[in-house]
Amino acid sequence: MMYKKVPALLIAALLLLTGCGRALDRVTNLTPTDTVQELFTAANDAMAAQRYARAAKLYQDIKDGYPFSPYTIEAELSLGDAYFLYRQYTRAAEAYKDFEMLHPRHEAMPYVLYQLGLSLRLGYVSVDRSSTPIEEALEYFNRLVRTFPYTEYAEKAREEIQACRRLLAMRDVYIADVYWSTGNYLSAWTRYMHVIQEYPDITDAAAYSFAKGEVAYHRYLGRASEGVREDLEGTWKNLLNWL
Repeated sequence: MMYKKVPALLIAALLLLTGCGRALDRVTNLTPTDTVQELFTAANDAMAAQRYARAAKLYQDIKDGYPFSPYTIEAELSLGDAYFLYRQYTRAAEAYKDFEMLHPRHEAMPYVLYQLGLSLRLGYVSVDRSSTPIEEALEYFNRLVRTFPYTEYAEKAREEIQACRRLLAMRDVYIADVYWSTGNYLSAWTRYMHVIQEYPDITDAAAYSFAKGEVAYHRYLGRASEGVREDLEGTWKNLLNWL
């Protein structure tokens, strides 16, 4: 039976059934002598109350203080979820990576790989930053599709793969535009060509790159020596034939 993570909304519903007041009391009135079960219950209550920072601390306390408890594996996984829901995506990715390393054969692995990739993608804030997180996210999504192709998370991962490819294409367009703005038309043309060849499925980025690349090519060609001009013309013709 495939593992399915209990959604936070379901936890919230359970909290309402058991009484919000009692649940919040458990979250706020903990003592150093509380048992691991009490810590785990309080952490889950904090999650349901959307007190994600508090939940993350309690799950971390369980992970650090009770490594052999039957509650620890679930706490390790929920730690990633708490950070994710708190929009601390870098910390969420680290928690999911720890879980993957510690429990590589766990039934939740499709979920973990998906959440890991999603955390990396959502933590990427701008095309002017390093693309390493997106490249890493793409690796996790591709691995999920290869390893667990018939799970619901693999289906979601296929959509995320396209989203990652778009981000990578747009980052290359950004770099090409920077070269263009500084008059470095050869580097701009080379980068636009890379977009066309590597991301033809990102049609708007490819079309933009073709239009700008053609202008960059002719502008550089006007400055180039005859030998360089011949080499560039051959490369450009090959690209047109490839398209």
